[in-house]
Amino acid sequence: MIDHRSSFYMPEGTYLNCSYMAPLLNDVEEAGIRAIRQRRNPGEITPDHFFKESEEIRKLLGQMLNAEASRIVMVPSVSYGMANVIRNITLGKGKEILLAAEQFPSNYYPWQRLASESGAAIRTVAPEPGAESRGRSWNEQILEAITEKTGVVGISNVHWADGSHFHLKKIREKTDKVGAKLVLDGTQSVGALPLDVEEIRPDALICAGYKWLMGPYSLGFAYYGPHFDDGIPIEENWINRKNSEDFKSLINYQEDYQPGALRYEVGEHSNFVLVPMFHAALKKVASWTPSFIQNYCESITADAVNEIRGLGYSVDDLPWRASHVFGIRLPDHVDPVYLKKILDNEKIIVSFRGDAIRVSVNVYNSADDVKKLVYALQKAVKTTANSL
Repeated sequence: MIDHRSSFYMPEGTYLNCSYMAPLLNDVEEAGIRAIRQRRNPGEITPDHFFKESEEIRKLLGQMLNAEASRIVMVPSVSYGMANVIRNITLGKGKEILLAAEQFPSNYYPWQRLASESGAAIRTVAPEPGAESRGRSWNEQILEAITEKTGVVGISNVHWADGSHFHLKKIREKTDKVGAKLVLDGTQSVGALPLDVEEIRPDALICAGYKWLMGPYSLGFAYYGPHFDDGIPIEENWINRKNSEDFKSLINYQEDYQPGALRYEVGEHSNFVLVPMFHAALKKVASWTPSFIQNYCESITADAVNEIRGLGYSVDDLPWRASHVFGIRLPDHVDPVYLKKILDNEKIIVSFRGDAIRVSVNVYNSADDVKKLVYALQKAVKTTANSL
């Protein structure tokens, strides 16, 4: 088996926390260092540097997502990409904004703003309490909640807290029937789970780049579908206007924007350090492919998940959760505070999100890494049993 771990600078301990932030790829670090050194001499930065590498990033993402490159733009954050969405969706009183419960705040606060300004109501959907399969119940509840009142569904492909997998094809079919928009947060899935934009047809897809796309912090992307073609961006910057490549004619002010969705791209998106780093990351992820990464993650976690369940913990079934990120819920007899101490002592790095332990693996992990987690969970069960 190829040693993918050697492609990364790995932190000390057992890192099972890519949903928090990906470790730094060696290629990304080297690209950043080269870019900083090039920045020493501004004379080496030509007009091409403002456009060329950004376009290559769009093409890579377009190939990964089966999407038109001109509909993909770079944004500094999910909240920025969502702000463009909110500015260009019109809802009236009586309409509902449908959200999954406990979404990440950057995919809640913008909708809260839209609701307060439009008179629409936010409706959050949770799985049925005590459902045998949390993910299955959640999907069923969401499909049932999409009605003629629904104006937009704002959702992720994979829930950030526990990896619950929302089946977007069925959700898109239901939104089509009622004429609702579908806006996706792909931060916890794009790069590690295949997503076909041509098949799902989201109206918008926003994604941070520092998790499963393994890029630098403060740079991600947004995809905007045809609904947004004539919209108004949240900022007006020179580089998004027609003929901005012609520096000598920039004062010939243009009414028209660059083609596709480029009107929504963040100002100074040519960032001469972060863009080369993001490009290097995407080339590496594209060489592995999201399909390979998802299958690899399943291969190193399948046996461990069965063992974890045997210890009394709860983990949802595939396909109602992802393989690259999943939640472990504790039995009543395991003390979460003591379990966290065990994990800290063993230097097993995971996240606690809500009532779940969030485990998120990638190609730098192995089955042995996940086995260490199993031993820690087993130790917590045995310690608790001995204290009774």
